[in-house]
Amino acid sequence: MRGFEVTEGQLCVGGVPLQRLAQRAGQTPFYAYDRGLIQRRVAEVRAVLPVGVQLHYAIKANPMPALLSCLAPLVDGMDVASGRELSAALDAGCAPAHISFAGPGKREGELRQAVAAGVLLHIESFREVELLARLSAEMQLPARVAVRVNPDFELRGAGMRMGGGAQVFGVDLEQVPALLARIAQAGLQFEGFHVYAGSQVLKAELLADLIERSLDMLLTLQAELPGPVRQVNLGGGWGIPYFPSEQSLDLGPVRAALLVAQQRLHAQWPHAHLVVELGRFLVGEAGLYVARVLERKVSRGEVFLVTDGGLHHHLAATGNFGQVLRRNYPVALGNRLAESTLEQVSVVGPLCTPLDVLAHKVTLPMASEGDLVVIFQSGAYGATASPQAFLGHPPCVEMLV
Repeated sequence: MRGFEVTEGQLCVGGVPLQRLAQRAGQTPFYAYDRGLIQRRVAEVRAVLPVGVQLHYAIKANPMPALLSCLAPLVDGMDVASGRELSAALDAGCAPAHISFAGPGKREGELRQAVAAGVLLHIESFREVELLARLSAEMQLPARVAVRVNPDFELRGAGMRMGGGAQVFGVDLEQVPALLARIAQAGLQFEGFHVYAGSQVLKAELLADLIERSLDMLLTLQAELPGPVRQVNLGGGWGIPYFPSEQSLDLGPVRAALLVAQQRLHAQWPHAHLVVELGRFLVGEAGLYVARVLERKVSRGEVFLVTDGGLHHHLAATGNFGQVLRRNYPVALGNRLAESTLEQVSVVGPLCTPLDVLAHKVTLPMASEGDLVVIFQSGAYGATASPQAFLGHPPCVEMLV
């Protein structure tokens, strides 16, 4: 419940009591994102980043239009991974010069869209170079490009590894010199590099080591450069705690590593700036998922709270979005926080599958029909990362408060 207010035993979002917020939403289930908490988190990150290091928002974490419009003036740029995300970033008011486009398998239409908009494309294959060479010639617009490098090392301790070993992401380090030569031949506008080795890292020393090793790797490419380096995006991967055994990330060592990296970068490539790309870390803890209890059901001594929400809206909370071992997100009865009579329950959804479990055997106040179950840490990888059409149940609502 980090940052959320409680008034008379009831959770508040943006100063609005939960039951009133449910009326304002017009239905349950819904997601609610606290604008003030997002602004506060961006300010906290700004205080940690060395002067001159740019902060980008990774739209994949949460592309809600109102949230993007809130973030656009607070960050230095946005990172997208599809043509639709690119349109969303532009609609939110982010300048094309400050948008970067990453991801494997970019379609030709998306590449054309990106070149026309003037955004920075993170190249992930030789195929993309050839397509961009043709499109740039046809459109008489040299594509702005950076190379996403697949490191020759792995980030251990990440919730999800996206670099090192065999990967669909980026170009293997040993192939990068040939790719850079082809970029020069094709007349593309080279601007720098991108490294994203993994996500959901909670150990600061791992992130600090990643920053150092990533820069070491990139600096070895000095002799192969087709032009001056203007940007080095070292990704993000900053995690947030979801489970009782996890602690919040200590940002002190991360700041120290970025300071050293910035000094080394300017010594070698004086026109380049560092970019940190964060998604979950900026918005994850500012969001809630709220579902209403439809029924309190007892089966052979076990209590089930059957709600109108479930995995079709919040796949991650049910453990079906990459968890190896299912663990419960923080959960509460948002309208009964002050009550002391507790019981062990499982919170489930209405879907006809045993996978539809939002919380397994957790301790909550004794619930009744109509009470509001809250899943915390729900600001990232929620609504758009879930199969909302599954079994034909209604979609959820999203609110920025």
